[in-house]
Amino acid sequence: MRSFVLLFAVLAAVASAEWIDIDWSTVRPIEEFDHYWERLPAELQVYREKLPSHRITNGQEATPGQFPFQIALISEFANGNGLCGGSVLTRNFILTAAHCVVSGASTLASGGVAIMGAHNRNVQESTQQRIRFATSGIRRHPSYSSSTLRNDIATVRLNSPMTFTTRIQPIRLPGRSDTRQFGGFTGTVSGFGRTSDASSATSAVVRFTTNPVMTNTDCIARWGSTVVNQHVCLSGAGGRSSCNGDSGGPLTVQSGGTMQIGVVSFGSVNGCAIGMPSVYARVTFFLDWIVANSDFVPQP
Repeated sequence: MRSFVLLFAVLAAVASAEWIDIDWSTVRPIEEFDHYWERLPAELQVYREKLPSHRITNGQEATPGQFPFQIALISEFANGNGLCGGSVLTRNFILTAAHCVVSGASTLASGGVAIMGAHNRNVQESTQQRIRFATSGIRRHPSYSSSTLRNDIATVRLNSPMTFTTRIQPIRLPGRSDTRQFGGFTGTVSGFGRTSDASSATSAVVRFTTNPVMTNTDCIARWGSTVVNQHVCLSGAGGRSSCNGDSGGPLTVQSGGTMQIGVVSFGSVNGCAIGMPSVYARVTFFLDWIVANSDFVPQP
């Protein structure tokens, strides 16, 4: 009887969730906003007028439910609605990049919507939960600013808790004692970004690609002093990359299960053509901050 009551409560919570309609014609990838470019160093500004390459390139469509922690995040700014990725941290909090929820030096998004459990974000799937968040729920790293590529991380508290299902599950993060750099691991990046340079449309479905995680020594050899120890890099070999594409989305590896080690931050606009690494905020570097700014409970 107790199991029946619990199941009924879960089904009722899902069924009672308000469906939020989204006019996707008003939503642009965050990389098309001025504030995305304002934070980049001068050597990358020259690429601003080229077709942005924010997408999962040379990847493949995920199977429904393959990435139950994946989020499509829509942030509302004065000049439009921005599309980013994110990951399920707890029932109340999501993890994303600071530049996904901050415009200019410090202006927070006025609110937005997080979409969980989606395979095709454009349709009304029974697996989806769409929950709003407010400005008051945004917690960006205090040292992030539009003029730096560092501390690009944020947590967002939803207006109401999500309900975990087989299609919506929290991501696992490294434990406090995990000092690995993850160089040589196979990394997977997922999201709803663009799929080619030739198209201006983002993917309606979750896509993913894999490549080796690089050591920071090897990544610095390509990026120079732009990359520091708070970053982790994914090789751009074979033209496979997030290439700025799914800003705020997860970089994961397999280590006793799926584990998120990075948050999509930036990449060279020319990177997909020339194999430049994509760069992520390193989760282990920011773990204490994540714990302090959410209700996430870390492993030892």
